[in-house]
Parts: sequence; structure tokens; C-alpha cells
Amino acid sequence: MLNSDYIEVFNKYLTEVKKCSQNTLSSYLRDIRQLGEYLQTHLDAGFEAATEEELADYINWLKGNGKSVATVSRAIASVKCFYGVLVSDKLVENNPAAKLVPDKATQKLPQILTSKEVELLLEQPSCTDAKGYRDRAMLELLYATGIRVSELIDLNISDVNISAGIIRCFSKEKERIIPLYPTAIKALSEYIEFIRPQMIALPGEQALFVNVSGERMSRQGFWKIIKSYQQKAHIEKTITPHTLRHSFAAHLLENGADLHSIQEMLGHADISSTQIYSQLVKKQLKDVYNKAHPRA
Repeated sequence: MLNSDYIEVFNKYLTEVKKCSQNTLSSYLRDIRQLGEYLQTHLDAGFEAATEEELADYINWLKGNGKSVATVSRAIASVKCFYGVLVSDKLVENNPAAKLVPDKATQKLPQILTSKEVELLLEQPSCTDAKGYRDRAMLELLYATGIRVSELIDLNISDVNISAGIIRCFSKEKERIIPLYPTAIKALSEYIEFIRPQMIALPGEQALFVNVSGERMSRQGFWKIIKSYQQKAHIEKTITPHTLRHSFAAHLLENGADLHSIQEMLGHADISSTQIYSQLVKKQLKDVYNKAHPRA
């Protein structure tokens, strides 16, 4: 088999079995293509011929080229997953990646906004035109639910139940029902009733949020929107499309919500992914203590 054939097998597994997001899929395939190029260039070999020693040399090569601990760790995860699939499909006999171990890295805590910064950001959209109403509804919905930006732009009009004050969100074919606070319900209701009908290009459009062309909002389009409001609000922290999601989780935890409820709302498969917010809240309390206590 050619290297491209092995990559296609892996692509099919990630897409159909693991049901990875587009970002994860791109990262895994990029890592494996890079490995294939390394094996071809340095060893004149294909994936099936790689040994434990050669994969270890590849990882050391990545480190020697200045790759970060996080990048190398992800590459190891990709390679281990790749060869696991090849062994499972009986395309190779032994797994040369079985003994690869990522370096321990200090977990980087996510950036969050304070409650005041969130309020400041949410105040920025000016409800004087259709774009302002739409943007306010999107930002309120993100902070109200903690959904991912990919989930936000994938929402359809049928996923919103204004009378019940909930949205229905799908991720990897799993459904989550998430409640909304009154301000978000109001913003969403105004957008759906008065603004969206004017913005959609076609009467049958299913997308909840659309761009100025009347078609489904893109991730890149939302990125530009949130960056513009960050600048307008003069917030110095770097705000990414994930910042409101992190802030949602941390603020719920600060105000007494339990981790399992937050896990369910965020759609985390593993509670360990949610526990990072406990570390974040503890760090913030420590920072406040060090700044405020007279003997700190």
C-alpha cells in the first residue's frame, strides 16, 4: 500500500468511527502526513516499515526542530492512534508506536473574563440595525450556554424553544438540552421574530444565525465579530471564540454549580476535562488573596 492509502484508512476511521471535529481531523492528518514525509525523506520507507527506534528518532527530530511540548505530545497521540488503527485493521503486524510516551507538560489554564468584562463585552453590540441585534443574540447565547462556536454556528432555528427557554445542541450525534437566562431569551426572541426574517437569503434557510449574505454564519465570520467587539470594549485580554465558554464554566463553578452539571452542559465526555475549571477558580482565589491580604 502507498502512504496515501494508509492515510485514507485513518481519515475514514477519524471521520466515521471517532467522529472527530474538523479541527481535530485536520490536526491528526497533518501530523501523520508529516511523519510520512519524514520516513520517506530520512529513511526512504513507508509507514508499514517504521520501527520503534525510528519513531523515537522522529519524535526527537521534532523536539530538535523547536516544537513545543504540546505540539510533540499531540504528534505522539496522533501517531499512536494511527498505528492503533493500522494494527486493528491488520494492515501492520506490530504497533511500533506502542511505547511512545509524551513528555509531561504543565497544563495551561484557559483565559477567562471577569464578570465585569463579560458585561462590558455583551454591551458592545448596538441594537440600531440587524447586525447589532444578531450579534447581541449570539454573544448572549454563547455566555448563557457555554456551547462551542462550532455548535453555535451549526444551530438551526428548530433547535431553539423560546417558550421553554432552552436550546438543543448536537455534538458528535449526542444531544444536549441547555437552559437560557432571561436576557438571552429576550435577545434571541427579538432576533428570531424581527431580524432573522429580514436577513435570510431564502425562505427555507434553516440556520439560526446568518451572515450579511443571508447564509449560515461561518467560524471565521464569528471570529472577526468577537475581535471587533473586544477592541471596541478596550478589553486587553486576548478573547478567542472559546473565551466565553471558559468564562461560562468558571463563573458557574464560582457561584456554586457542581462539576457534573457543568460537564453535562459543556458536553465533556470525561469529567477530567471539566476539572480544569476547579484549578482555574482556585488560582484566581489565590491571586485575589495575594493581592488583597495585608500580610501576603
